Amino acid sequence: QVQLVESGGGLVQAGGSLRLSCAASGSIFGANAMGWYRQAPGKQRELVATITTSGRTNYADSVKGRFTISRDNAKMTVTLQMNSLKPEDTAVYYCNVKRIPGVYNYWGQGTQVTVSS
Repeated sequence: QVQLVESGGGLVQAGGSLRLSCAASGSIFGANAMGWYRQAPGKQRELVATITTSGRTNYADSVKGRFTISRDNAKMTVTLQMNSLKPEDTAVYYCNVKRIPGVYNYWGQGTQVTVSS
């Protein structure tokens, strides 16, 4: 069984920073992508950023230049550094790990990020 545990969410004013971390445990194998998705109230879940085992990154256009994703393959952790936060970044952020291709797809419980004006 795979478990993903997120931490680092909270309340911050616009322009501030937060760092989200996700620790994975269990039987994770092969090439995979770890990353973050978010869901705001009344909206669909959307990609924020992902990073593969080999280090390839993918960012949503809305966060490019502001967010940075990184991972530690030995510890199986993924971190999202969020700078210059905007109110529209407010959402529940979910950690994800996905086999490439397919096979498995795991989610954390989510952590709330709230950015005030």
